[in-house]
Amino acid sequence: MLDRIGKEYDYIVVGAGTAGCVAAEKLSRDGRNSVLVLEAGGLDNWIWFHIPVGYLFAIGNPRADWLFRTEPEPGLNGRSLAYPRGKVIGGSSAINAMIAMRGQSADYDSWRDLGLKGWGWQDVVPIFRDIEDHYLGSGEFHGTGGGFRVEPPRVSWKILQAVADAAEQMGIPKVGDFNTGSNEGSGYFHVNQKRGRRWSAARGFLKPSLKRPNLHLETDVLIDRIAFDGQRAEALHCVQGGSTFKVKARREIIMCAGAIGTVQILLRSGIGPSSQLRDLGVEVVADRPGVGRNLQDHLQQRAIYRVSGTPTLNEMYRSLWRRGMMGAEYVLKRTGPLTMAPSQLGIFTSSRAGIERPNIQFHVQPLSLDKFGDPLHEFPAITVSACNLRPTSRGHVTLRSTDINEKPIIAPGYLSTDEDRAVAADAIRVTRRLMKQAALQSFGPTEYLPGPTVSDDDIDLAKAAGDIGTTIFHPVGTAKMGSESDPLAVVDERLRVIGVSALRIADASVMPQIVSGNTNTPTAMIGAKGAAMMLEDSR
Repeated sequence: MLDRIGKEYDYIVVGAGTAGCVAAEKLSRDGRNSVLVLEAGGLDNWIWFHIPVGYLFAIGNPRADWLFRTEPEPGLNGRSLAYPRGKVIGGSSAINAMIAMRGQSADYDSWRDLGLKGWGWQDVVPIFRDIEDHYLGSGEFHGTGGGFRVEPPRVSWKILQAVADAAEQMGIPKVGDFNTGSNEGSGYFHVNQKRGRRWSAARGFLKPSLKRPNLHLETDVLIDRIAFDGQRAEALHCVQGGSTFKVKARREIIMCAGAIGTVQILLRSGIGPSSQLRDLGVEVVADRPGVGRNLQDHLQQRAIYRVSGTPTLNEMYRSLWRRGMMGAEYVLKRTGPLTMAPSQLGIFTSSRAGIERPNIQFHVQPLSLDKFGDPLHEFPAITVSACNLRPTSRGHVTLRSTDINEKPIIAPGYLSTDEDRAVAADAIRVTRRLMKQAALQSFGPTEYLPGPTVSDDDIDLAKAAGDIGTTIFHPVGTAKMGSESDPLAVVDERLRVIGVSALRIADASVMPQIVSGNTNTPTAMIGAKGAAMMLEDSR
């Protein structure tokens, strides 16, 4: 092992997920720095990592997914949820919804207003532009030539157009681009695809860069812990195929293992709440109470409506002939249902009057199923999921033990505040109002979930939200960025871990507050910005 990959590198990137792929590309770009990327998952040599609809087969599959689960959630009436995370180069960008979404300008300005210099909207837009190769071309908000290809969807559905028309009848305008600072409106999501193929961070950033002699990738490597020389992070203790090895970083280690994986490694390394570390038998290197705290996620209420007189994927997929036709269309044209992201139509609006900017997001799908990994329903239906964009509930991640093979404790704390329960109830009301608009009545929408027996009463709707609510796969915030005076801050504004040196975190875990939209694109931006900071500080 050591002979093959070497014993020392300038920079070591932990995790080849979205942030890690972007950071590795940037750190290795000029050829002067030796960079090692260590990925706990495997290579993306499976067809369903590349055909967009493959998420149906990847989520819940041990080849692609770490198969985490939450603890039973009181806010979800005692239910435990599957908590998918990508187990492959590209990380969750290899199994996610492919939605290219930045959030709202006010999200980043709120980070800046916390005292985090350099993280306002005007600061991060140039980074978003730099990492993009956008079909709209180069302009004020978009760029070309970057690693993340962004294209419009390559399939359309009559029922989704009718939903957009219904939203317009409610006063929600149609928009062509959600990524200009305000995402209010309805429209089709732009996706990380290239000519009908999923374009993960591995395809866009990591794989092209592996031609560089100074960049090395090693897969199927679990990180046991970080080794310190005093308070300086100097090496990693690794496990691969039952063998152990140690590799040193001459300059810095950058953690890009995500909101779950980064926490696990930090805690095993002695960075975290001191009392928790002592209970685990881990020597305390830096007492950072915020490690594993501040977990935020978008909880969606998956309302399902039966429809008629229009095709949905449910019945199309159940027909062998239609499946064959879908396959042929994909092979010949790279269009059709096999190019479909999990959600095609988005709607951003407010859950009730008086809210300054959109606080709920709809993901509208021409399909329905009980949960990912289950078969599609036998009847034609659409899913109209509404999520609270800025939840006030907070959860936590921690270790059960220091065994690297044991899954962590994940307790998101969904619907644990009165505010979140009120938003969830209002979101179901907005969904019902949407589905009653004239534009949809020719399709005879009939509520399947939460169901017509659920009244519009606050208590009934809050309980229904707990029954049908599920993660939208956006965990963030577990190693939050903040000032040194913030007791829960884990990294400073330059992503340096507070209390130690030569160690940074640049992934979704550093978000102090969740963004108002899908989190993959912001995570890529954080990876790029973190790597740029490392290079700046090395000069």
